[in-house]
Amino acid sequence: MNKKLIPLLVCPVCKGKLEYINKQNELLCRRDGLAYPVRSGVPVLLEIDARKLQPSSDKQPADNT
Repeated sequence: MNKKLIPLLVCPVCKGKLEYINKQNELLCRRDGLAYPVRSGVPVLLEIDARKLQPSSDKQPADNT
């Protein structure tokens, strides 16, 4: 993926900023919790193809010992 294009791309749902994650080859929209795939160097910015992100838990698990 051409990294010069990333600042020009926006989320098709909310028009917000996208963040490129190289390891997973995805563009993330944290606002909507969606990850758009990049296939053969081309971002696929279709909501139907986006993966929903798991909600992150900021709380530490309870220690039940």
